[in-house]
Amino acid sequence: MMALAPIALAACAPAVPLASDFIPDYKGVHTALLEGDLVQFRVSMTNALSGQDVADYAECAAAQYTLIRGYGFARHVRTNVAQEGGLWRGDAVYTISPSLPRGIKTIDAEVVAANCVEKGIPTV
Repeated sequence: MMALAPIALAACAPAVPLASDFIPDYKGVHTALLEGDLVQFRVSMTNALSGQDVADYAECAAAQYTLIRGYGFARHVRTNVAQEGGLWRGDAVYTISPSLPRGIKTIDAEVVAANCVEKGIPTV
């Protein structure tokens, strides 16, 4: 009798994830001023652990953009996240303003941008 080669059995085993599989790879931000103070941020990345990583990336972009425009605050309107073939995409909309806007989903752009630097999340 002929025995099966061990390599044939190893081919059926699931691949073991590498540490690099868990390091986010930020692919870029596209920013569009929609109307007045309404701004859209489209982000993409790989190796996100969840949709929250994508939303955080968009928030970091929004915070830096707000500062670049000379404003101090932003209000989150919405974020849509999708994943296809390992590529995560986020489509977020924020309003930007010089003073704290109404609403519960507001961000202090300076604080958020500093937090993004600490976490290693790129901004605009």
